[in-house]
Amino acid sequence: MSRKQRILFRIIFFLYIATVLLLCFCQFNSVPHVPRTFLGFPTDKVVHFCMFLPFPILAFLAFDQFTDTVPATLGFAFGTFLLGALLAMGTEWGQATFTNYRSGDRLDLMADFLALGISTVIIIVWDIVKQYLSRRKACKESS
Repeated sequence: MSRKQRILFRIIFFLYIATVLLLCFCQFNSVPHVPRTFLGFPTDKVVHFCMFLPFPILAFLAFDQFTDTVPATLGFAFGTFLLGALLAMGTEWGQATFTNYRSGDRLDLMADFLALGISTVIIIVWDIVKQYLSRRKACKESS
């Protein structure tokens, strides 16, 4: 990945974090009516899932130069999951503590963790396959 791409992904990553914070802490008075469930799941849990699913993927795209080996990938993925989990816990705690129009909800946190876990597995598989293909290409070129 080029330096310009990496800078762009870092900007996108930090804009994403700002958007998550905005969605978690702003008070929206004129929200259109939405159904209480989506595909049988509570809509607010689906929203939480969708908010946190991109976190590990965007972090990986922004900082993938640190994952050149499988152990580095696993360490990066674990650290990214932990940072995402801290963000999720912080937003739920902040909503419960600092707002009177939002509440901290353990089920929201579970939806956040589920999304973080799924996308963490995606980046692990993605990066290990990328490393494998890169090594395979290097072996073919050296033969």
